[in-house]
Amino acid sequence: MKISPLNRLRSILRRWYALARGELWFPHVPLAVALAGGGLLLLQQDFGGHARAYLDALLHGRFDLPASLLPPLLIGGGMLIMAVGLLLRSRLAWTMATLLAITGAASLLFGQHLQSHLLLVYFALVLVALTVAWRQFDRSSVAASTLFAVTSVVMLLMYATFGAYYLGGEFKPEITDLITALYYALVTMSTVGYGDITPQTAESKLFTVSIIILGVAVFATSLTAVIAPMVSNSLQKIVNRKGSRMKRENHFVVIGNGSLAINTARELQRRGHPVTRLLRSAPEDAETRDGGMDIVVGDPNSTEVLKEAGAHRAQAVLAMMVDDSENAFVILAVKELGGKARTVAAVNDAAHLSRVKLAQPDVVISPQVLGGELIAMVMSGEEVTPDFVMKHVFQRAEQPVKT
Repeated sequence: MKISPLNRLRSILRRWYALARGELWFPHVPLAVALAGGGLLLLQQDFGGHARAYLDALLHGRFDLPASLLPPLLIGGGMLIMAVGLLLRSRLAWTMATLLAITGAASLLFGQHLQSHLLLVYFALVLVALTVAWRQFDRSSVAASTLFAVTSVVMLLMYATFGAYYLGGEFKPEITDLITALYYALVTMSTVGYGDITPQTAESKLFTVSIIILGVAVFATSLTAVIAPMVSNSLQKIVNRKGSRMKRENHFVVIGNGSLAINTARELQRRGHPVTRLLRSAPEDAETRDGGMDIVVGDPNSTEVLKEAGAHRAQAVLAMMVDDSENAFVILAVKELGGKARTVAAVNDAAHLSRVKLAQPDVVISPQVLGGELIAMVMSGEEVTPDFVMKHVFQRAEQPVKT
């Protein structure tokens, strides 16, 4: 069968992706670097060579930063912090990074910089890359949520402090230094409201209202972002409570949620073998949840998740997902872990059979491919022997010749 140039290119890219261990760094690392670079470029464009002068003035008790530089300071600083969240593949960090990139592009679009169009194009490309790779950011961790919470509080505190300082003459008594501005910001954000400093003009009153509303929203969102992953993890452990009791050693790791994986795990368990199922998402069917099956939820291509499932101490690891390329990547990851586990790879498309064999699994099983061939043989009147079936159902991958 002739392979099209597009499929050939995909095969080459997948092979290089596997050899370069792309699942460990792509696309989250390049996107994090791109976002951090955009933040630095934005800060460099607005502050230029005056950054040291502003810092020295701040250290000496003076604050001469123009009000127009506060938005780029918050946006650029937020991008640098959210870049760390992208490294953790956090969905929350991806959302914040996308919003910051849109805000940064808007600030450049309506700004007065003569050369901002180049940076505007850069932010547009970052937005496109973030949009294309959104599926890769599916993790909800306490670390990433805490990072989001801290960033939100810090940015709101900067907004409230510097805003109160700039509008200092519109309060009674006047706010004339950063310490008093910080005090007013904290009192207002926490909705304590001692009343010793009060806004006198419409602008200052609206500014105070914005601090109160944003303060309540940020604290509520941050609290939810930190607590939600902890509660989710606890509920997941409760749902899979039986899984933690099994010693994951000399067992079978069955990866996938298709009919082949489900039936294989069920039959192994029925024969008294310890089985751990590795799923990309938590199971929805009651039989899987409550049937006493040991379950691990996570990315099957991740070596950390495979370690959690005990792949390096298993008798065999059976990659039986619907995507043949993912099965090949799992085999490569298992071999990277070491151990003595035999590897079994399922192939759903005959065109991928030779490519999956490049990962060198111990056994290649292709029941769906065989099904079509058997039907064609029966319809053609050809003899179907047990030896033919066994030979084509279970195919050993060719090992490289040693020279």
